Formats: sequence, C-alpha cells, structure tokens
Amino acid sequence: MNRLLTLAMLLCLSAPAAACPRIVSQAPYITRTLQWLGLEPCIVGVGNYDTLDLPHTGGVLDPDADTIALLQPQLMFNADWLEEARWQALAPPTARAVTLHGFLSMAEVEENLRIVGRAAQLDDAEARAASFAQAWRAAAAQVQGNGRRVLLLSACSGTPYSFGRNTWLHDLFTAAGFTVAEDAERLRHLRPGETITDIGTLADRQQAEVLFVFERKAAQQCALIRPQRPLPIVSLDGENFLHPAPSLLEGLAELQAKRAQWSVP
Repeated sequence: MNRLLTLAMLLCLSAPAAACPRIVSQAPYITRTLQWLGLEPCIVGVGNYDTLDLPHTGGVLDPDADTIALLQPQLMFNADWLEEARWQALAPPTARAVTLHGFLSMAEVEENLRIVGRAAQLDDAEARAASFAQAWRAAAAQVQGNGRRVLLLSACSGTPYSFGRNTWLHDLFTAAGFTVAEDAERLRHLRPGETITDIGTLADRQQAEVLFVFERKAAQQCALIRPQRPLPIVSLDGENFLHPAPSLLEGLAELQAKRAQWSVP
C-alpha cells in the first residue's frame, strides 16, 4: 500500500510534460483534480466557491462568460450540473469546454483524471489515473469496516442529507468494508415535509451502527441526536470526502486514523 501511495504522490507532484495550457476550473473538486495532476500552475481562473487566489469565473450553474473571455483560456472544465451544450456555448473561440462527472461513482473520479490528462496533453495521463485507482482501492482495503452498517451524513444540524446508492461515497465506503445503510437513490434530504425528517429517526429506521458526519467540528450539534439505541457519531473532515477527487486518499487515511472511534461494538 505504501509503495502505491508513494507512486501516486510522485505522479501528482511531477510537472506537466506538455506546454502548460491556460485552464479555467469552475468547481473546487475539479481544482483538486488539476492539482493532483500537477496542473495547478496552469489554472488562470476558478469558480466562486474555490479558495485559490485567482480571478473568479462565476458559479457552476451561472458562469461569468465575460470574465472567462478576458482570461483567454485554452481549456475550461465544469461539472455536469450545467448542461454540456450551455457550457460549450460559453467558450471563447480559442477554448475547449469540457464537462466532467464524478458524483455517481469512484469510476467517474478515475475517468476524470484520464479526461483532464488527455485534454492537457499529459503523456502519462493513463498512468496517473491507474496509479490513483490502485492507491484508493489499496487504502480502502486497509480500513476493514467489517460490514458495519453506517450512515454518511453531510451535517448534524440545519437540513442535512444522507448519501445513498449511486454516489462516490457509497462506492468508497463499500470498498472500505462498510455496509452503507441508506437505501435512497443518491441523496436523502432530512427536512420538514420529507418521509424522514431527522437523523435519529433515520438511524433507527436503517438500523445504523455508526454515523459518519462530514464536518470538522460537529460535536455540539451531533450531541443533540437521540436515536433509540446509542451509537458512535464520528466527525470526518468534509474537505477530504465531499469532493469527488483524488483528495479522497486523505479521507481514507483519516478514516483509518479514527478507527478507535467507529470500531467499538
């Protein structure tokens, strides 16, 4: 496992082989993918929710066409939340607009590396994607969730949602040996008017054994959850999990490091 992770990191840190294209990244998970491929120096603009200190180019659903044109990109990457035809229509004449996926499966996360690498003309695009595929599977196998029934929650307060089938996190935690207890397709929103409105009821209904919450500091809000049967509530860093990108390797390392919190019967 360590050898695979080392190889993955070396590939991540190496400079792009081809000339650096001017890139607009419209979503944070795309920026993380570009960084892992060593393409961060090529980024000239980012979406409004990104943290890089670069010109902002609007949101995923409402890109700023004027700013994008001023940046004169050669490659533009956006998430599939925006229709591909609309994204392509926003591209300046010299730019190629590419739509990326990633939210349905880990296979899509792997494929994003291939698509971006080819678009940027990286000679080793396939090798980089293959190294990530090997690394995340090896890291997931090391977790050994032993079939424990888990819920994957965005938060403990407000209007949280639970990740179900056909999400990258369902794939990731299943490969780590857990049983994802959520039976909804993609996301179940917990809010007034829904069939299930609170986390405690959901945990009881799905017979969960562990709640994983993707917040760094969730103790105060999570303490208010009152399932009928007490169960561990483990806070995980959402920055490591909520982006369908190679930074999920850091999430798997965090999951392993917190074993003592979730493995107790």
